[in-house]
Amino acid sequence: MSWLRQTLLVLLHVHDSPHRIALAFGIGVFIAFFPVFGIHTLLALGIAFAFRLSRAAMLLGAYLNNPWTIVPLYTAGTVVGSWLLGLPLEGPPLSGLRLRHDGLWHALLETVYPYLWPYFVGNLLLGAVGGVGAYLAVRFALERRQRSRPPRAVVKPRRPA
Repeated sequence: MSWLRQTLLVLLHVHDSPHRIALAFGIGVFIAFFPVFGIHTLLALGIAFAFRLSRAAMLLGAYLNNPWTIVPLYTAGTVVGSWLLGLPLEGPPLSGLRLRHDGLWHALLETVYPYLWPYFVGNLLLGAVGGVGAYLAVRFALERRQRSRPPRAVVKPRRPA
């Protein structure tokens, strides 16, 4: 079963309104692109608890960023940020660095520093666009499913005689 299908099945079984489930998932997708590395789970759970949103939907969105997708997500964000800020897209010249060189960390910092601002700007922008897109897609899918299902019969409790 594909990842997308499994995700939709989990989201379909969360007991909340389509808006709130889609909102939690969309915020989770934004968090997946959040440029501060290593705090995605804590951030997602903190927001879910603070606003009483679905933890499952929030974490599903946040876990879009995982060990297999982290490099493509952050690279895409850096490329978008570089493009928006008008910075060159050539990669940092790492070929001259040696692992046992005394100034390795200084050289790495000098090489990576110009890409920090594009990294933050691009990933925040991609996170916002991805979060809104995820919200709209999940809300549409949940509302469509709700419309296609027959309404449940409402059973009124009996009053004691």
